[in-house]
Amino acid sequence: MGEKTRYSDEELMEFKQIILSKLEKAQEDYEMYRNSITHGDGNDTQDTSPTFKVLEEGAATLSKEEAGKLAQRQLKFIQHLQAALVRIENKTYGICRETGKLISKERLRAVPHATLSIEAKNGMG
Repeated sequence: MGEKTRYSDEELMEFKQIILSKLEKAQEDYEMYRNSITHGDGNDTQDTSPTFKVLEEGAATLSKEEAGKLAQRQLKFIQHLQAALVRIENKTYGICRETGKLISKERLRAVPHATLSIEAKNGMG
């Protein structure tokens, strides 16, 4: 058989689930940062669930500038995850864009939007 050149459909489905759950979380975080920028005063009591309260207070202590940076970072992360989903559809997911080899599953579980293997990332080759 030799080395695998791509992940199986089952494996891709597993990664897809990981990405979708990360995407959902990232979008929630993004909304939270966005809201903390627009509301600023944090006097919003629409949702009084304890977890939301903590998030609200956490977000309220962020300066608009910090919240803006975090929102930007989340947005970039969301775009990376969406691109990863496209790669899953194209069945090119998990293939290092430099070496053409498969990126290890451990790495993909940790960084599901990775497009470089550890070797390539560390500048070998």
